[in-house]
Amino acid sequence: MKLFAPLALALCVLAAPALAADDEAGFKPLFNGTNLDGWDGNPKFWSLKDGVVTGQTTADNPTKGNTFLIWKDGEVDDFELRLSYRIKNGNSGIQYRSRDFGDWVAGGFQADFEAGDTYSGILYDERGDLGIVAERGTSVVIGPDGQKKVVAKLGDSAEIQKKIKKEDWNDYVVTVQGNKYKHQINGQTTAEVVDDRPLDKQRRSGILALQLHAGPPMTVEFKNVRLKRLKGDGA
Repeated sequence: MKLFAPLALALCVLAAPALAADDEAGFKPLFNGTNLDGWDGNPKFWSLKDGVVTGQTTADNPTKGNTFLIWKDGEVDDFELRLSYRIKNGNSGIQYRSRDFGDWVAGGFQADFEAGDTYSGILYDERGDLGIVAERGTSVVIGPDGQKKVVAKLGDSAEIQKKIKKEDWNDYVVTVQGNKYKHQINGQTTAEVVDDRPLDKQRRSGILALQLHAGPPMTVEFKNVRLKRLKGDGA
């Protein structure tokens, strides 16, 4: 059916918000926009400023080790997490299915990002035995013996880096279902992992946390943090 141009344009305008709403269906915001209720972090480093979650170290206020802002309203198992981040100097990341070691320390799988040019988008095993699980631009299988094998290339790391904005907002999506893990930054898949280790070697549920890294002074910011629960491998 042929539509007159004004009518066709009006229908497109009406359809766009509906599509955006559908894309966000099932997502729950994890910050209330007013304070850090529901989260636990060292108040020397973490605050909420104008609705933006901010972690900051200075020369006069350093952290001796990596310190985390930990979500206290439950654990995550199968999920999709969406957020925007901005970083000035240093390194940060998103811990998920992780362990709480106390004193605002977390360990486990991490969606890494940094102010530099190498690690944003990788999957890293914080405080774990695997180290870098998947470098940027790779699809990796962890075998039953714990050995990591690159099975496909998702893109050139340097080309992916060009799409990541320096000291500006970037969109990060982490999707986890069963033993499958996927990281995306600004719509580009940066890492995929399948964990084929025995179940007692995997961690299928755990805490969610945001990282502030030890080292030189740095600032990391997060906003629009929202979570959608998924149901099993076939969700």
